[in-house]
Amino acid sequence: MRVSTIGFTRKSAQRFFELLRESGTRRIVDVRLRNGSQLAGFAKKGDLAWFARELCNIEYVHVPDLAPTKELLSEYRQGRISWETYEDRFVDLMKTRRIESVLPREVVNNGCLLCSEDQPHHCHRRLVAEYLKEHWGDLEIEHLGLKRGARQSA
Repeated sequence: MRVSTIGFTRKSAQRFFELLRESGTRRIVDVRLRNGSQLAGFAKKGDLAWFARELCNIEYVHVPDLAPTKELLSEYRQGRISWETYEDRFVDLMKTRRIESVLPREVVNNGCLLCSEDQPHHCHRRLVAEYLKEHWGDLEIEHLGLKRGARQSA
């Protein structure tokens, strides 16, 4: 099994969809809490689903159970908790939700976890991918659009 991850910020629509097409992704797995914000531009849910299908022949699915809670995200964004605390609490949330048992593997296999963060290092999409790899074992992870010298998961 393989899964990719991508963030849409700091990428043009052209670069974003090129990365998806070149990766062989079959579906975008949207792991954002809010996927309809006007600030998302081309990555707003309806637009993204249309672009993915029309430009890349890629499915789109929104899986909010792979997103943090509103409260957890707010605490981190407002600086009330550190990244390390956020990471620990989000992993606990995934355990509570039992995503490894509830999420069908076929949704993730050849899918691409999408969030807004440009890079995966401080983004929950990386945590989701690593959590699933830890529990499923047979998951290869690729982070699309990494900056040179950035860490790549295996």
